[in-house]
Amino acid sequence: MRNSSAIAHAKPRGLLGGSFSTVGRGALDLITEIGAAGLLLWRILLAMRKLPRSMPLLIEQMRRIGVESLPLVMITSIFTGAVTAVQAAYQLKEFVPKIYLGTAIYKSVVIELGPVLTALVVGGRVSASIAAELGTMRVTEQIDAMDAMAIEPVRYLVMPRMLAGLIMLPILTVFADVLAIGGGFVVANLSLDVSPKTFIAGMKLFFFAHDVLGGLFKAFVFGGIIALMGCTAGLRTVGGAVGVGRAATRAVVASCVLILVSDYVLATLLFKVIFGE
Repeated sequence: MRNSSAIAHAKPRGLLGGSFSTVGRGALDLITEIGAAGLLLWRILLAMRKLPRSMPLLIEQMRRIGVESLPLVMITSIFTGAVTAVQAAYQLKEFVPKIYLGTAIYKSVVIELGPVLTALVVGGRVSASIAAELGTMRVTEQIDAMDAMAIEPVRYLVMPRMLAGLIMLPILTVFADVLAIGGGFVVANLSLDVSPKTFIAGMKLFFFAHDVLGGLFKAFVFGGIIALMGCTAGLRTVGGAVGVGRAATRAVVASCVLILVSDYVLATLLFKVIFGE
């Protein structure tokens, strides 16, 4: 009886300990991934001196990361702007004049919703794609073959993807901002009884260039995070097809977490310290 009782009491403790150890392993894996990404970033900077030789590869990656992500960004942005208009009108109802609806949508989109949602949507698509592609090359020993032939994998595979992410995320964010504000404009005009003149006047009322520049700088950083974490997870892949799937999952999780963390850090630096708001 005593042995049975001891075993019965030991099971919950073992289950709880297993849960904590799973969380701990996940946190350590994320920290390890970030450390490996830092080392890879240094190797990318060293490979930049050979950028002219990689221009065709860079253009191809810009097409894959930017152009192929545009339909998804367009759909997300239009409905983001529409939802923002509905929610802002509901929150401001009976408290704030309708002229401020345009201000609320513009500020929300260009500072926060545009860059962050674009990064999360593109990150989910691009990070997994990069990690799966490079992971497959790793487990099939194609990257080892490139090393044997004196072809630098970082210059050939990683640097073009990193630069394409840095370039294309701000461009995609510009499209997202315009479409989201346009979606909010249409909803405000058709459903919320806000005239085009009133909406545009509200946008002009508190328009500051540093709001737009701050959002684009966020997108620039997010683009680097997406590409870097995808490449890091792909190059560290082990274990065949299962390992490739795990690498894609790690890349998406790490990208999304770092995007949200860096969003807070950048918002504090840009809009409190630098711009003094």
